[in-house]
Amino acid sequence: MNGPGPTSHRFFSQRLALNYLDWGNPSAPPLVMVHGGMDHARNWDWFAQDLSREWHVICPDLRGHGDSAWSPDGSYAIPFYVSDLAQLIHQVSDQPVSIVGHSLGGSIALRYTGLYPERVRRLAVIEGVGIAHLAPHAGKPPAEIWREWIAERRALSARSPRRYDTLDQALARMMQENGHLSPERARHLTIHGTMRNEDGTWSWKYDNYVRSFISLGVPGERIEDIWHAIECPVWLIHGEKSWAEHPDKDPRTARFKNAQVTSYENAGHWVHHDRFDSVLADLKLFLE
Repeated sequence: MNGPGPTSHRFFSQRLALNYLDWGNPSAPPLVMVHGGMDHARNWDWFAQDLSREWHVICPDLRGHGDSAWSPDGSYAIPFYVSDLAQLIHQVSDQPVSIVGHSLGGSIALRYTGLYPERVRRLAVIEGVGIAHLAPHAGKPPAEIWREWIAERRALSARSPRRYDTLDQALARMMQENGHLSPERARHLTIHGTMRNEDGTWSWKYDNYVRSFISLGVPGERIEDIWHAIECPVWLIHGEKSWAEHPDKDPRTARFKNAQVTSYENAGHWVHHDRFDSVLADLKLFLE
């Protein structure tokens, strides 16, 4: 990356101090970019640096991720994330925003946009529809869901953050998990996604409790009804080689009023890195 980087800011939501990056150009239209699970706001650096010429780009670190605070009670269900996003947008913009969300960030952005359709101008969702790990309990009896969730959290309480002796060991893990990344990009994401422990080892910045997911939504609600309330254009982005389901195979997507789907060849779950030039060019056209 070249050129000036972002400034880091804090805001408070539900008593947590959360971090966001501001890429400047505050007189430009606002664009909020929301990262995925076990990730961080610096994942957007390459996009944000380019888009900040025409947009006021804001990239939050989700609770329990990056440089944001960890929830004391491990509260990482979707409603908490959505409330955090609502608070951020309330504070940084008095006009409708455009949103780009990846994976978990896309799911959060979809729900926010359905709840506040008048606040969103355009919405691009990268691999944020039909993700199995965001609904691990689907179809099970409620009592079984609760028991599994409690057992999962009990197990996480005994799990310590993994420690790497060197930054290169963490980098190797990053490359193993995301094989399409270039070494340069993987190193950048690793540097910004790790913290140095007191004993000199390195650990990822995210809270292990973010692995424990339960929807805790409003009784009787259907996510497709919330999607139907979205008024703005929606762009659903898919990676052909991703483990996530193609949006066209999810019958719920028929409830969108104005949505288009693009599946990129030779791309996995991190489509925006695997096909950076193509996604960036197409995103500019969609946003403008």
